[in-house]
Amino acid sequence: MSDKLSVNIRVENFGPFKYVGCGTVAMMLYEGLSGLGTLDVEMNSRRHDQDVTHVHTLGPAAYYTKVRAKGVKILTAHSTPSLNVNNLAGASLINRMYKPLYGTYDHIITITADNEREIKEMLPDMPTTRIPSCVNMDKYRPDAEKRRAFREKYGFSDEDTVILQVAQQTPRKGIYDFLDLADRLPDYKFMWIGGFPYGPISEDRKAVEERKKKAGKNVIFPGFVPDITGAYAGADVFLFPSYGDLMSISILEALSSGLPVLSRNLKEYKELFPGVAALFEDISEVPDLLRDEENLRKAAARARPSVEPYDIRKVAQMHADLYARLSDEHKRKQADHS
Repeated sequence: MSDKLSVNIRVENFGPFKYVGCGTVAMMLYEGLSGLGTLDVEMNSRRHDQDVTHVHTLGPAAYYTKVRAKGVKILTAHSTPSLNVNNLAGASLINRMYKPLYGTYDHIITITADNEREIKEMLPDMPTTRIPSCVNMDKYRPDAEKRRAFREKYGFSDEDTVILQVAQQTPRKGIYDFLDLADRLPDYKFMWIGGFPYGPISEDRKAVEERKKKAGKNVIFPGFVPDITGAYAGADVFLFPSYGDLMSISILEALSSGLPVLSRNLKEYKELFPGVAALFEDISEVPDLLRDEENLRKAAARARPSVEPYDIRKVAQMHADLYARLSDEHKRKQADHS
């Protein structure tokens, strides 16, 4: 039997969670932790005797694992009540489950200061540690061949300016603003990658589908993209019109891929993402920002270096250090009670 600290990463990376950020982060973290070589790491293990169980989703399978787990039980707060507004139908009912569920963990990992504030308001006595989101900088990087193949596949010329968004197609993510902007800028190409992972409970699904039918020929919704790195490599600007988010995984991926990013001015983003080209208050500001080619070029040059603190290897080590500390504390408490 290995004497390494044992960890089970639990994520329901299927069904509605297959294409959302929490599933992406959990799988990336698993790879990063495995690469450290200092832990015995499993994902979705059927055993429940690990030193640490780290949960990333709130479905029944994750809850079952948490109940059965013998060691320290950690949750990353990828989801909070505020993030469900204008994203999920029936959010007020769903939001009632957070406090009783989150309160059963030993420790919660928060992602941003605002995320931590919301957890502390809900559970004042819950111990927390803030660890940022991460990106695999080896995977998401500029790639001339992928750029060529992507643009050829979707019929983009070298002269076309391709504006990309990667997100769920919900009002909170700014889908209506994105489509309105595309109507105003017919000479630009717009692509939105992402769908409705929560199916019928996605906010405004029917209305969004109807609005998409009215979009111009300069807008593409490609559905599932097998290699998302090709989309980042092939785009020219990343547009993030979301009205509310944590530390956006798609912004990290875009910056790591060397793209200039135009994001809505969300709290903390200026500090979290110093490589963005600009933060806007209203979508009406975006046309002028897109025409500022010099600023976009400068932003592209600083994009990749700006996310180096969030590289998966550094963030995985932050998790490993936390696991070791909490596991030691857990074992001491058990010894004191024996």
